[in-house]
Amino acid sequence: MALTGMVDKRTLDKYEKEAKERSRESWYLSWALDTNQEEREKGKTVEVGRAYFETERKHFTILDAPGHKSFVPNMIGGTAQADLAVLVISARKGEFETGFDRGGQTREHAMLAKTAGVKHMLVLINKMDDSTVLWSKARYEECRDKILPYLKKLGFNVAKDLTFMPVSGQTGLGLKDQVEESICPWYRGPAFIPFIDNLPLLNRSSDGPFIMPVVEKYKDMGTVLMGKVESGEARKTQTLVLMPNRTTVIVDQLWSDDEEVTSVGPGENIKVKLKGVEEEDVSPGFILCDPINPVKTCRIFDGQVVILEHKSIICAGYSAVMHIHCVAEVVEVKALICLVDRKTGLKSNMRPRFVKQDQVVIMRLECSGVVCLEEFKLFPQMGRFTLRDEGKTIAIGKVLKIIE
Repeated sequence: MALTGMVDKRTLDKYEKEAKERSRESWYLSWALDTNQEEREKGKTVEVGRAYFETERKHFTILDAPGHKSFVPNMIGGTAQADLAVLVISARKGEFETGFDRGGQTREHAMLAKTAGVKHMLVLINKMDDSTVLWSKARYEECRDKILPYLKKLGFNVAKDLTFMPVSGQTGLGLKDQVEESICPWYRGPAFIPFIDNLPLLNRSSDGPFIMPVVEKYKDMGTVLMGKVESGEARKTQTLVLMPNRTTVIVDQLWSDDEEVTSVGPGENIKVKLKGVEEEDVSPGFILCDPINPVKTCRIFDGQVVILEHKSIICAGYSAVMHIHCVAEVVEVKALICLVDRKTGLKSNMRPRFVKQDQVVIMRLECSGVVCLEEFKLFPQMGRFTLRDEGKTIAIGKVLKIIE
């Protein structure tokens, strides 16, 4: 952001001075996105920070998601709004290993990004200027080769969906302009900003019904909701419905990236002020949608689930927390219907009594409350979910059929 001129020199100098007073000199760049006191004192991102920058051709919205494992639920909400994931890995000796070995956060983040429907993943190998690395090609390749098999297992296509780049965030090398040959003779690929500028645009359906999952809400002379438009378009004064409560509302004002607009389209991160609903009657995970064609709501559904990491077995009666678009809801396994063979995709005839790690199963799930969701084949953004238990992601899945 500093390189594209979105944060001016004066603000950065102010951050640098404040950071020095708290003896945190090397963190001043992160303060542009970690805005509250708690995040600055500990040097960890907690909430999902938002900001944007522009290149000559495109407008990018940055969602700075938290990395620490206590704040993963916040991170899921942030990733659900993204189109492109940038996984930043530290090349410093010891730091990469901690993040990637069993129980590290690098694995979980990559997996959640894939489940949230992020198509393209950019892996930035950061801190290349560190004294333990000094732009060494061997270290860069070691980091890359360790993480590749895992990303392949998650289903990223190495040729099309993955790109690796060496950078140094602190000094800004490799972000806007290519690294000089004297420093890094072995990497002659594009720098980070030109690369994302040249990615093909994602096509979204603007002719479908309007759908926007609510990420955050607050009161400001009316009820203001934030979220990303997943499909369709909305205009000022239009009548919409807030599901699952079926509250009829009228659009009062619209903002796209803090600029007031009269209409919004798919893929935009927006704020919308509504008439006809109180702020306390809305919670994150509600869906703002078209009154003629509203989103489906249900309590019981069938889903196909991949068990990723779970020590014991899972059988009927097991409960976990399900994250789907922006909702977190407790679900219980009602019945296991059949196993699915990973290689052939064939379904077993017998009903399994239990499932364990690395198996794929079709199960019937019951939510503790009413949840808005869609079948995966009709609307993928609202048909994928993750199951978490005891602070770990244990399974990912997709909605096959809505029962009631």
